[in-house]
Amino acid sequence: MWLVYAVGSAFFAGITAILAKSGIKNTDSDVATAIRTAVVLLFSLILVVVSGCGYEILNLNAKTWIFLILSGLSTGASWLYYFKALQKGDINRVVSVDKLSTVLTLILAFIFFNEKITWLKAAAIVLIGIGTYLMIDKKRIDKKALNEKQTDIVNSKKNKSWFFYAVFSMIFASLTAILGKVGINGVNSNLGTAIRTAVVLILAWGMVFAFKKQKLVKQISKKELTFICLSGIATGGSWLCYYKALKEGLTSVVVAIDKLSILITVAFSFIVFKEKLSFKALCGLIFMVLGTLLLIV
Repeated sequence: MWLVYAVGSAFFAGITAILAKSGIKNTDSDVATAIRTAVVLLFSLILVVVSGCGYEILNLNAKTWIFLILSGLSTGASWLYYFKALQKGDINRVVSVDKLSTVLTLILAFIFFNEKITWLKAAAIVLIGIGTYLMIDKKRIDKKALNEKQTDIVNSKKNKSWFFYAVFSMIFASLTAILGKVGINGVNSNLGTAIRTAVVLILAWGMVFAFKKQKLVKQISKKELTFICLSGIATGGSWLCYYKALKEGLTSVVVAIDKLSILITVAFSFIVFKEKLSFKALCGLIFMVLGTLLLIV
């Protein structure tokens, strides 16, 4: 049964980006992040109740609280940039850049914690790096596509900011992992996630009010609001399945399946948004998958 939960975790993680993209076509990404975070927090609290670790919050010391808050701020920044990247760029490209956070985390762990980088990890870093480059490389556009989608192409050329947002998302995601490693090793992961998500919620809504975007909430269409909430539910569902799979199954296998959620995202981006992978991008995806598998080994 745990294998089903592991596949469920990867599935929900994979469709999160698809649902989020569907919910921010006309909705401000900061507002969407704030709403989505509220949904995710609900699921985080459910995890705390299910695992029965809520009482541990009384035993947290000052250092733990500091790093929980810092990691929450990093998570919030990562999510805010990730949503902006999704709103402005292709899903496949954004997700591939975001996956580089795994590589950056390995490098930072080597720098700050002297964690060894074996030849397998080094090979994985190279494969994921090459794969990411191939996936974000410029698309070749034929004459027919140029005539049919000239406006979209022009807009795409003018707007390259998605890449920078994706890079910042990746950097903050890596910092989240490092901060968690430093200060919250002794905290139940579910409780730590709930507290970090609460910090993200405060940050996200703080951004909304700071830039006076709260009025935009009423302007969100029911369709996009539904997709935004569904993306939060998908994230929560992924966490719930991941927790169950880790509890009952083999950790290495569970992590392997969860990391391959990019395959789900690529498949659904083709089905929903008709984002096709070129031969070069397909090779990049294969490199990324191989690199991910090497990290797990």
